[in-house]
Amino acid sequence: MQRYYIPALGTLWASLESYALPILRAGLGIILMAHGCQKLFGMFGGMGLNANAALFERLGYHPGMFWGTLVGCTETIGGALLVIGLFTRPAALSIVIFMIFSIHFTSAKGFFWSQGGMEYSILILLVALAFLIRGSGGYSVDQKLGKEF
Repeated sequence: MQRYYIPALGTLWASLESYALPILRAGLGIILMAHGCQKLFGMFGGMGLNANAALFERLGYHPGMFWGTLVGCTETIGGALLVIGLFTRPAALSIVIFMIFSIHFTSAKGFFWSQGGMEYSILILLVALAFLIRGSGGYSVDQKLGKEF
């Protein structure tokens, strides 16, 4: 039995528990979608697909257009799937794989995100890993369909 420092809050926490994973899943998905839209469409001050492809070429990922498109679609489509909770585990796996590469790329700049480091990528990887292991949770299309990977 859970014991709380403020027992009166126990009922509140219990009533909100079913919303925790859906909130985290939607938050992660929205963040990823925004980054994908930067890469693919130049939205939110992003570089757009052509500049993103050129960046991947400079980083040694050839052809850059393929890798730039793949990464942008991984974030945009994977993020959208996470938001609605459809094919959650495959979407999370694609994000985990992408974040492993992102950590490798950003590790040269150290740990902290404020200096372009890997902190943000590690956090995204850990949250995606939790959904890979746990699945979509409640309030998801996967749950509504009664099927998950």
